Amino acid sequence: MSDQGTFDVNDADGDLLFTDGLPSTDPSVGYRGTSAATAAGISYRQLDYWDRTGLLQPSVRGATGSGTQRLYAFRDILVLKLVKRLLDTGVSLQQIRIAINQLRKSGINDLAKTTLMSDGAKVYLCNSNEEVIDLLGRGQGVFGIAVGLVLREVEATLSTIVPSSIEELDDLSARRQAKKAI
Repeated sequence: MSDQGTFDVNDADGDLLFTDGLPSTDPSVGYRGTSAATAAGISYRQLDYWDRTGLLQPSVRGATGSGTQRLYAFRDILVLKLVKRLLDTGVSLQQIRIAINQLRKSGINDLAKTTLMSDGAKVYLCNSNEEVIDLLGRGQGVFGIAVGLVLREVEATLSTIVPSSIEELDDLSARRQAKKAI
């Protein structure tokens, strides 16, 4: 989380928040906003709002003005989908920001085995059966989000979508600007 309380898929050292268990990608290739929104299960309007307000910004390429396209990395889309899942279960945006920051601090090194738990007010990290039992032992109902499952869902959705490169988008923007000049 940055100083402004926004999501950044990079930690303070520039390392990616979610690294293990994910496909590596070319840093200049990503998914356009509409594809990212579809894969994350959110509307384009919500994606645009989250970018403009600094909640989560694309790590491949941000929008730099009219006619430019954002490019989201796989990891960006995974975080978008996790945020969406937490919001859908009633967790506040403030608590989600804290949870993402705690994930970074705890040094998660195997994303596919991570489960996020929540009672609707707080978000918990669960890496073993014992942790789940402790949480349920308090008598509060808790739900879980298996990050590995969300990761596979994002992978499956993106498998049918062709990523775009920054160069392709620059060429498209140049052609659009040329058309406007005519």
